[in-house]
Amino acid sequence: MPSIATLEEHASFGGVQGFYEHASTACGLPMRFGVYLPPQSRDAPCPVLYCLAGLTCNEQTFAIKAGAQQYAARHGLALVTPDTSPRTSGIAGADADWDFGTAAGFYLDATEAPFAAHWRMETWIVDELPGLLASNFPLRTDVAGVLGHSMGGHGALTLALRHPGVFRSVSAFAPICAPMQVPWGRKAFTGYLGSDTTTWEAHDAVALIRGGRRAPMLLVDQGSDDAFLAPQLRPDLLEAACAATGQPLTLARHAGYDHGYFFIASFVEKHIAHHAQALNC
Repeated sequence: MPSIATLEEHASFGGVQGFYEHASTACGLPMRFGVYLPPQSRDAPCPVLYCLAGLTCNEQTFAIKAGAQQYAARHGLALVTPDTSPRTSGIAGADADWDFGTAAGFYLDATEAPFAAHWRMETWIVDELPGLLASNFPLRTDVAGVLGHSMGGHGALTLALRHPGVFRSVSAFAPICAPMQVPWGRKAFTGYLGSDTTTWEAHDAVALIRGGRRAPMLLVDQGSDDAFLAPQLRPDLLEAACAATGQPLTLARHAGYDHGYFFIASFVEKHIAHHAQALNC
């Protein structure tokens, strides 16, 4: 059984919220993640919802700020919160910018030096973490959904589109929908994937959908007072791509809401219910 280190655990809504660390083979560095086990996990393994956080965040951000445990406990759904990048990599410049490098992994496998050695977030989440979780917790990692916020929303959309059948349900809060066409995405893709923009298409939700990739119904919520809406997020492009190709999408716009966790906490109950229905829990 792959070993993990328990960093902390807390009782929460009849279950346990814990934070853990392991030596990742994919990333070649210690990686941290959170797991919320609902009370039902004491009787049988539970389906899993991966919750991917945004820029500057870590494995604790969603778990502490979203208020999702109460709804996960109601449905018997486990929550897994991966960190947003490797840490303590020793790479020069990894901590220089808030929107690139540390805490900004963009949920892909980097191909450009020096990040290619450790920034392997896609492999860690899709290939390595499920086995680690199944070996150490009462979880049904074969019955999984994915949710994300901002950069994590980009991750939720692209990982579901890139790995058909792995995630039975998908949702996002204020996702970066078309990273090839916005500053955050262009900066990250140049640094992680190089200057050949044809390689970027494989990690852009709008490009993937227009290229024929499909996922289960996409549930997206977006605040209309989000300062990043026009320059960085572009849900209008996602909406157009889904309409043109027949990809199922439910996109809700909410007047007065911004980009932060007050927004997420206001609608997370709906998202948990969406995933619980798809995962039969």
